[in-house]
Amino acid sequence: MREDTTTGRSKGMSREELLALPAAVDLETGNRALGLGRSKGYALAKRGQYPCRVLRLGNAYRVVTADLLDLLGLAA
Repeated sequence: MREDTTTGRSKGMSREELLALPAAVDLETGNRALGLGRSKGYALAKRGQYPCRVLRLGNAYRVVTADLLDLLGLAA
């Protein structure tokens, strides 16, 4: 896991964190896994250009974890 030197917070997610995710995650978690910022992730989802499958549930976006893991090369 990488650490942001300006904030001291981690960037991205570790392999263990990714494999422990539920079937679908919020867009913030998907953005973190992909190293995307909040604005960029929401813009991509809104345009239908997010790098993996995103479900729109009312006003919320959910990222399908299986697709996210496949994109990251961690699919089982």
